[in-house]
Amino acid sequence: MLSGRTPHQGRPERRMKLFSRLIILAALLGAGGAAYWYYNVYLAGTMPVTAQAPAPASGGGGPPGGIPVEAQKVEVGAVSRSVTSVGTLFSDESVIIRPEVAGKITEIRFSEGQAIRKGAVVLRMDDAIARATVDQALASLNLSKTEADRADELYRQGSGSARARDQARAKLLADEASVTLARAQLAKLELNAPFDGVLGLRRVSVGDVVQAGKDIVNLEAIETLKLDFRVPELYLPSVKVGQTLNIVVDAVPDRKFAGTVFAIDPLVDVNGRSINVRARVPNKDDALRPGLFARVNLTLTTRENSILVPEQAMVAVGVDQFVFKVVDGKVARVKVRTGERRAAKVEILDGLSPDDVIVTAGHLKIRDGVPVTVVPAVGS
Repeated sequence: MLSGRTPHQGRPERRMKLFSRLIILAALLGAGGAAYWYYNVYLAGTMPVTAQAPAPASGGGGPPGGIPVEAQKVEVGAVSRSVTSVGTLFSDESVIIRPEVAGKITEIRFSEGQAIRKGAVVLRMDDAIARATVDQALASLNLSKTEADRADELYRQGSGSARARDQARAKLLADEASVTLARAQLAKLELNAPFDGVLGLRRVSVGDVVQAGKDIVNLEAIETLKLDFRVPELYLPSVKVGQTLNIVVDAVPDRKFAGTVFAIDPLVDVNGRSINVRARVPNKDDALRPGLFARVNLTLTTRENSILVPEQAMVAVGVDQFVFKVVDGKVARVKVRTGERRAAKVEILDGLSPDDVIVTAGHLKIRDGVPVTVVPAVGS
């Protein structure tokens, strides 16, 4: 007896294969229809039109029927080339007041944080011994003057020797020097402010016996501050004395402070390959303090009457930059040479004039020479 399937047994299997093929064919037709609708209906209404527009009619603001674009006149203004850095603020003058001789403090003549003028007394030390030394030197000086006068008189009368006269004169000079020395030592017991400034926190009290060189109090001149910062060595030809800068400090984040470069270190730092620059920053209202961290923006050059265009007006083709200029209702693609970029504006060094009108939106729809219609900017 032969084994195998009968014709009736194979029919369901063939029907299932046919049904699967029909389903696959329907799916392919559906996908093809969806693709056709997407590329020929949907994108046709959203993609920019690149076909040649109808011939323009006469008119001032662009030909009716031209491709709609947004455009504006170029801006003219000053463009600054600058470099940013970070730096630290320092007092214009800073010193720690210290005694030159040892002694006992008898009087403190200042309050902490007080503004003080040059020459004002800051502190006095016990001067009893120094004053006694001055008095002793003065007494010896008076005696030396009397003896010198007597020796001169005796020498003129012939009863005194030249040696006695010379010794008396030498004694007089020595006693005069002793008085000067005693007075200098007395003066060192009174400490004075060497310049106008603000005193810091004192580190001694009345009655302290201090040695020479002991820290008493710091004095800071802060009406004008110094700012030290560094810039890379490649800016060496551009950094000049007299250039302006502005700084921002974290302590006063909502303000910018102006300053001026007044010194450039002639030595380039070999470790950081940078230039040390020092500037002065006015501080009339005492808003700044020495030691603050500062973010610096140094203006290197400023070009007046520069032409500026929005960044979105630029069209890059390879390494070249172009803009579309509106002329008599048509656009002309113009190659430009760019300069600085600041705040979404691009400086144009060559290729445009101050009266030109350039396209700022709609570039994908246009090409060189097509007619356009200038429309208001979106959201205006």
